Amino acid sequence: MEFNSNRPIYLQICDWICEKILSGDLAPDSRIQSVRELGAEIGVNPNTVMRSYEKLTADGIIYNKRGIGYFICPDARAIVLNAMKQEFMEKELPLILKKLHLLEIRPEDIF
Repeated sequence: MEFNSNRPIYLQICDWICEKILSGDLAPDSRIQSVRELGAEIGVNPNTVMRSYEKLTADGIIYNKRGIGYFICPDARAIVLNAMKQEFMEKELPLILKKLHLLEIRPEDIF
């Protein structure tokens, strides 16, 4: 995993896990790597991974079975999809539309 210096690492880990959920690599109720396992695999401090897991838990994307590990919530895909759509519509799409307008690119030019 390569990290972008413009965004906190724990959020990039959250994004990476969310992308794996959307792609189907992580199925509902499947166990994910422990904090230490993931930290060792991607080369970050376990505290950073723990911060990611805490955020994903708070967002309803993963849950913890005490003593067993972290698992993907049954409705995680829908939660991630809705959140990513909203972020795209609010942050990325306006910039794209502005650029299309400035470059005089029409919808028919794209398709």
